[in-house]
Amino acid sequence: MNVVVVGSVNTDVVARVARIPSPGETLLGSDLARYGGGKGANQAVAAARAGGADVAFVGAVGEDPDADARRTALEADGIDTTGLVTVPGPTGTALITVADDGENAIVVAAGANGAREQLSAGQLEVLARAEVVITQLEVPIPLVLQAGRRRPKGSLFLLNAAPSTAMTDPATAADLLAVTDVLVVNEHELADIAGGIGTEAAITQVTGQVRVLIVTLGSAGALVAVGTERREVAAFGVTAVDTTGAGDTFCGVLAARLAGVAESGADPDIDVIAEAARVASAAAALAVGTAGAQESVPTAAAVAAQLARTPHATSAGENTA
Repeated sequence: MNVVVVGSVNTDVVARVARIPSPGETLLGSDLARYGGGKGANQAVAAARAGGADVAFVGAVGEDPDADARRTALEADGIDTTGLVTVPGPTGTALITVADDGENAIVVAAGANGAREQLSAGQLEVLARAEVVITQLEVPIPLVLQAGRRRPKGSLFLLNAAPSTAMTDPATAADLLAVTDVLVVNEHELADIAGGIGTEAAITQVTGQVRVLIVTLGSAGALVAVGTERREVAAFGVTAVDTTGAGDTFCGVLAARLAGVAESGADPDIDVIAEAARVASAAAALAVGTAGAQESVPTAAAVAAQLARTPHATSAGENTA
């Protein structure tokens, strides 16, 4: 497989509200819906729909009706689920509140995602076929570290350090960064990793620990850093309906685009990485315009149309007009 995603798979239970409630407050929602979710599964769907990459998913579901639904949904996108194992207990569930402005608040019950700290022999066989391995932090840290240490020689290991709570421990952060080639974080996650120092200082610190750093900046686009080089990726103007899964769409499409880099055996080039990030940013922008995480992931054709209307990435500080 070009891309192997090691991570979480959930059922998302989504309630729409006028705004995110305050602590202790009760609001009436306008509707309730169930979608496929989990950062890992979302990223696998995004990588598959990006086109050009064979995608496999490594994770766990429980012994409940949600398990069959989640497996079937992944397979419908052509994703290899050989590495999706069944464990006792419930499948992971995310309780999501989405406001009218598209912002969300999420509580995740890990369920099967947290049941195992080591990959099975069968899952390691799937991992052994990867050119790009992508993972997140919704599964136990030992499992993430095992994936990083056992990935094939010459492959790229992409870590989306979200949720970033575990990265506030310096020892855990150091262990994870030591196996990471490409780190994707938002500004909050970057601050957790770097101990709360300023953004520019944090970028300098973290680029000394990984080969590639990508910081997503929401409506301000993204920043790509390779060593001392920087590229700014322009944002896409969209009207947000639901931001759930937009970051996962970015990561999955990025992984699919980087599979060719890993296959060539070449070191990551900042221009190539920045162009991959531009494509990923276009996909993420389209994702916020539709409700649901996996349901909102766009097709490669839709992303291509979006790209035709947007400038390329530039050197930091260069005018993109």
